[in-house]
Amino acid sequence: MPGTAGEFVSIDVHAFTVPTDGPDGREQDGTLTWDATTMILVRAHAAGETGLGYTYGDVSVAAFIESKLAPVVTGADPSAPAATWQRMFAEIRNAGRPGAGAMAVSAVDVALWDLWARLAGLPLYRILPSVHDRVPVYGSGGFTNYPTDRLVEQLAGWVGQGIGRVKLKTSRHPEQDPQRLSAVRAAIGDGCELFADANGALRGKQALAWAHRFHDEWGVCWLEEPVSSADLIGLRLVREAGPPGLDVAAGEYAFVLRDFTNLLVPRAVDCLQADVTRCGGITGLLQVAGLAAGHESDLSAHCAPAVSAHAFCAVPQLRHLEYFHDHVRVESLIFDGTLRPEAGFLAPDPGRAGLGLEVRWADAEPCRVYGRR
Repeated sequence: MPGTAGEFVSIDVHAFTVPTDGPDGREQDGTLTWDATTMILVRAHAAGETGLGYTYGDVSVAAFIESKLAPVVTGADPSAPAATWQRMFAEIRNAGRPGAGAMAVSAVDVALWDLWARLAGLPLYRILPSVHDRVPVYGSGGFTNYPTDRLVEQLAGWVGQGIGRVKLKTSRHPEQDPQRLSAVRAAIGDGCELFADANGALRGKQALAWAHRFHDEWGVCWLEEPVSSADLIGLRLVREAGPPGLDVAAGEYAFVLRDFTNLLVPRAVDCLQADVTRCGGITGLLQVAGLAAGHESDLSAHCAPAVSAHAFCAVPQLRHLEYFHDHVRVESLIFDGTLRPEAGFLAPDPGRAGLGLEVRWADAEPCRVYGRR
């Protein structure tokens, strides 16, 4: 078991950039265009075992980890990830906690929890205060630059796999959305839940008007970031004046606990989101889960399915997990042991220790942009 004399942590850091497979090598949502996704990978070692953690961000996060966090983590007790988390956040006070700082801590924290689980010989979700053994998912992609045939094929494909809820990106070109939404609704049928994500592209009353149209014309029941997640007044406007049956969601860009508190007090969302690779890792997520429960809010997992499938088993008021096209591609390339949905759920493997992941070095190396094996 972990925590005995002589078992101390060391870490190494890597980063891999994987090009997107969108039209002309690009993907778009309401406010951003990108051509690649970068995973920052941390490995934590102790007593002959290695834990894995990661986040998605700029390659500079890898250098941040080596500069600010590696000295704190080296020599730590592998059985006390939460104590190490406290020291990491204290260390980055002046370097910046929200944003890249929290993402760096998240990657290390996940690696430490994975290490502890491997040392204990248990799957990660079993050493957490889990209340679930599987997590419902929704298919997520539907980028605004997809031609209609690809958009329909992707979302209908998830429905064909038994996933009963799907999401598309909207609001980059609002005049195009009616045709896109109509095509998707026709393809997935009336029995599938349809989600929309504006990624903060709309403003105030404009967002409110679209909320009514989304719901009334196409049966959209989830509207994510209709306005910027920093626009708490706008979120609350859409939530309170929007149609019954349409949930407003935000939280993927919340990094520290106060960010989540701001969304819940006063109530700006119907369902809170959290990203375990941004909000301080598993230690941070457990705090967010308690906050959400205290405010009687459901919590939805933002992306990173290989980690989220374990971590969100410990969320009492779990809604679902975003099975995001980009992250599924990257994680399937970098790791062996990733999970696939069955009947609309991701279920951690009870027979594999930790996250159950191993790095596929031969496939990862051509994508390397930081570190060395």
